Amino acid sequence: MTIRIVTDSASDLSSELAQLHSIVIVPLSFRFGTEEFIDRQGLSTAQFWDKCALSPVLPETAAPSPGQFESAFRQIASEGASGIVVISLSSDLSATMQSCEVAAKSLVDIIPIRIVDSRSVSMGQGITAIACAKLAASGATIEQVAELGTTLASRTKLWATLNTLENLKKGGRIGGAKALLATALSIKPIITIVDGKIEEGGRQRTRSKAIAFLVDKVHEAGPIENLTVLQAQCVDLDLLLGGLQTIYSGEIMVGDIGAVIGSHVGIGTIGVTFHCTTSC
Repeated sequence: MTIRIVTDSASDLSSELAQLHSIVIVPLSFRFGTEEFIDRQGLSTAQFWDKCALSPVLPETAAPSPGQFESAFRQIASEGASGIVVISLSSDLSATMQSCEVAAKSLVDIIPIRIVDSRSVSMGQGITAIACAKLAASGATIEQVAELGTTLASRTKLWATLNTLENLKKGGRIGGAKALLATALSIKPIITIVDGKIEEGGRQRTRSKAIAFLVDKVHEAGPIENLTVLQAQCVDLDLLLGGLQTIYSGEIMVGDIGAVIGSHVGIGTIGVTFHCTTSC
């Protein structure tokens, strides 16, 4: 029995990790004005950030079409898989999961498909996809893999600090005067994911205090696994890694924030995500 994992590009899984675990990634798209791009195609991450810096408006993101998911499902079925488990971007943040559900209905007589709402974003979604892929590779059934995905979704934590309020300003979520004042005071907003939605997690007066806050959140969580750092071209990545290594002895993965999530949080965003080993 071969169960394959599918996720979308909002997971920020690298091509190398996806290939290592035989995970299929269905891309979202984004556009600057009338210029549209398929995520992971056409623009490198560095080129995306360069384009963001020059654009007066935020890039807009769009969910994959049902046809994109259907094409991926049919390809997997043709390769001899016995089932598919999809780990989707939080349904509260995108129509991606809805497209996936529409596509799955068209293949109901061809291959069994289970869809799991990750209730997270970026590598918070990605670490659940990897864990499910590892279980699938061990010969687990589709129900066992889907059950693990659901369990891990409820135990996923993500905290991040934004380095700039420019994206919130451009997106109309904060006024220009307020953004200017916050920038002058070096205020760094903290965001977190609660029940699949992005919430304010606090504010810190400096970048170094914001990074220390992230380390504290990991320490406070108790027993955890699959600790991962997510970052958008951050020059202080080693500062966060060094802090985490004083409290966590396991491997720490690092994932780059891509165009889809980066469109909303901005360059310089850095964060942590992990699975609690028990409810947290």
